[in-house]
Amino acid sequence: MPRWIGQVQLPMAPWQRVLYRSVRALVGGFCRIFWRVRVSGLEHIPTDGPFILSPVHRSNIDTPLVALMGRRTLRFMGKDSMWKYGVSDWFFTSMGGFPVHRGLPDRDALRSCERLLGDGQALVIFPEGTRRSGPVVDELFEGPAYLAAKLQVPIVPVGIGGSEGAMPKGSRGIRPVRVSIIVGEPIRPPAPTESGRVGRKGVRALSDQLRLRLQDLFDEAQADVTRR
Repeated sequence: MPRWIGQVQLPMAPWQRVLYRSVRALVGGFCRIFWRVRVSGLEHIPTDGPFILSPVHRSNIDTPLVALMGRRTLRFMGKDSMWKYGVSDWFFTSMGGFPVHRGLPDRDALRSCERLLGDGQALVIFPEGTRRSGPVVDELFEGPAYLAAKLQVPIVPVGIGGSEGAMPKGSRGIRPVRVSIIVGEPIRPPAPTESGRVGRKGVRALSDQLRLRLQDLFDEAQADVTRR
């Protein structure tokens, strides 16, 4: 039986799963056709068990593009303003999302992430924290690395090329450009010490490893878009 724990429902109700699959098919189909999306590396996405999917973030369309990343049900955080209205609150919650208050330490959102991963689910976290611009993957929010280290789950990095041109930050419309998505191999967290924990230094090292891998994948995806 579905149960509410904190801000998230575990597991999703049957009708929610039907809604999720239907919307994902529609959104994924539109993205693939309108933006001529090419996806590679889907074999790196685990078929079972918990993991954190961590894409680069250059555009609002990055969220719907996640619909093309395998057949697993993906839970996600979204900025709290997406839950501002009754209809949007119902829709995003029904789609497996939950709000996060950006710019402040949000312990409720963090606990929701832990509970989802502890329940064996897949979670999407954009490690840059918000949309960025330009070709450089700069300093990351350490949330994904912290959760991966604490719960000993892998992080799957994803490079998305072309999406900034499809809908730049501040734009209200979308453009029909080419988009490339490259999924990288899972990054395993360091093993805990005798105390049963991964220290701050280990979390920071994991976050740096994720940043470097995201940069490589982002560069590859951008180059693929250019070649096409």
